[in-house]
Amino acid sequence: MSRTVVVTGASSGIGRAAARMFAARGDRLVLAARSPGTLAEVRDECRAAGAQVLDVPVDITVEGAPAALADAAVERFGGIDVWVHTAAVMVYGRFEETPQRVFEHVVRTDLLGAAAVARAALERFRAAGGGTLVLTGSVLGHITAPYLSAYVVSKWGLQGLTRVLQQEARETPGVHVCIVNPGSVDTPVYQRAANYLGRTGRPPLPVATPERVARAVVDCADRPRREVSVGRANVVMRVGFTALPGVYDALVGPLMRLAGLTDRPVAPHDGVVFAPDPASAAVRGGWLPDLGRVVRAVGGLPGPVLAAARKRPR
Repeated sequence: MSRTVVVTGASSGIGRAAARMFAARGDRLVLAARSPGTLAEVRDECRAAGAQVLDVPVDITVEGAPAALADAAVERFGGIDVWVHTAAVMVYGRFEETPQRVFEHVVRTDLLGAAAVARAALERFRAAGGGTLVLTGSVLGHITAPYLSAYVVSKWGLQGLTRVLQQEARETPGVHVCIVNPGSVDTPVYQRAANYLGRTGRPPLPVATPERVARAVVDCADRPRREVSVGRANVVMRVGFTALPGVYDALVGPLMRLAGLTDRPVAPHDGVVFAPDPASAAVRGGWLPDLGRVVRAVGGLPGPVLAAARKRPR
């Protein structure tokens, strides 16, 4: 049976991958993001898959925007069954070197924006007698890493908010609150991040595909769970952070500089913190090889190899 699914942050990364998966299932979609042009591209992708789609350009940090988005979804499709929230921005930089306006807007987007979305979703769910909210957190909601203070603060706050919402949802049968916590993911968020560190960021290994995280999101919509972790190293990092804090703190800085940053210099910039960049909106960030292309290339090898073998002198 098809459902009405709202996806905030649908223009790139995990949100765009999840929108495609919901569309392939025949769910009705309400897609939201800041860039009208990119959002229209995602709408067309989902319609091509056979889904009914409403696209609503919106900035969740604007007061009243999430509530207006919820009203638009109810007006078009009669209600909301699932709300998936994936919108997030990042900034790299030492805490004292990150401009206050950038730090505060990252927190406003990643934490307060998520809270506004949760408020709008839960009000509709309680009125309707049910619904599932799926928030996208991060392993950085359980651990810390240098040069990402605003993002870490936001994800720790989101983790606490989610726990409170789950406790309160116990009073309302049929209402579910889930959080999906990925580790490193191959999305454009690292290239799109604001940067005041002088070196561009990258996802440390091991890196998951956005489609893998999107499958966890869709699975939560089908079978709500309190928390889902996506990433082979997540458990190891959480155990080290909790059980061996001194060792963790001694290692995390060098490891971050080695694995979480590139050698490419970059001038200070605001990234997409304050405004979208349609040119960089995509599902993947290019940190992993295109496995489909690799398979096709490998599949095409036998012919040339056999031809070369036949030409070898005997």
